Amino acid sequence: MINKRHINGLLLLDKPIGYTSNKILQYIKFIYKAKKAGHTGTLDPLASGLLPICLGETTKFTSYLINSDKKYIVTARLGEKTNTADKDGILIKKNNINFSKETLDRILSLFRGKIKQIPTMYSAIKFKGIPLYKYARAGINLLLNEREVTIYKLQLVYFNNDKIKLKIHCSKGTYIRTIIDNLGDKLNCGAHVIKLRRIKISHLSILNKNIVTIEKLQNLINNYKNNLFNISFLDKLLLPTDYMLNFLPKLQFSMNLINDLKNGKKIKINNTINNTFRIYNKHIFIGVCKTDNKSYIIKYKLINQKN
Repeated sequence: MINKRHINGLLLLDKPIGYTSNKILQYIKFIYKAKKAGHTGTLDPLASGLLPICLGETTKFTSYLINSDKKYIVTARLGEKTNTADKDGILIKKNNINFSKETLDRILSLFRGKIKQIPTMYSAIKFKGIPLYKYARAGINLLLNEREVTIYKLQLVYFNNDKIKLKIHCSKGTYIRTIIDNLGDKLNCGAHVIKLRRIKISHLSILNKNIVTIEKLQNLINNYKNNLFNISFLDKLLLPTDYMLNFLPKLQFSMNLINDLKNGKKIKINNTINNTFRIYNKHIFIGVCKTDNKSYIIKYKLINQKN
């Protein structure tokens, strides 16, 4: 029986291809012996890239990254449409590629700005508590509602014969596979994702010096295999909770004010611009609060200081 421990922090992981996000999460939770862990947005097994893992009290703040914009680099094969809109699916249609660069540019422009998407059935979205991909694998096709997403930037990196590579900056909830599938339909040739890499979530980048790979974790564990019960060397890879929130402005609270907040007192702060803040007591991160249009605190999440 492994003794679980209270441990807080953020691990910036470069997820490898071939693993589900949940499998990576469970592995990280196991090696850190963490009581609680969560990630900030699913990546498909064929996708790689930035997968922030939150441990302990840091999981309280995952929504701030889940709801943030993201950046991806995607490579797609043209001329082939699959049932999953990626290379792991079954080929359902094959067509000749016959369009000009001008046509491609015009079609790509249709995917910039606010667009509507119908998520693929092969996604992790849940219907009645069950992921859609489980319905799809059982041969059940549900009628899904459109959702509006925003494509802030869509850049053509290259187009060569039957391959196209795009760099996409998008809002939360955007399905890159759906963009590629719809692009293939509009080009009358079909298309599916063959490579996908998430390179940024909000202010966190895959180029961050603190990025960790599974290989690095495994090498560290192997180097310390004669002292597996002392895993403090792994803890040094963790970033503080507020690292993931440093795009939010700071507020300094006294302990008296923090206690008033915990006791349900109505608190007003001097602010008329932002409505979400990081709370600090001196240099110690306490949590996050949200204010209404009259600058009264209406919501808050605080770190459990006992952990």
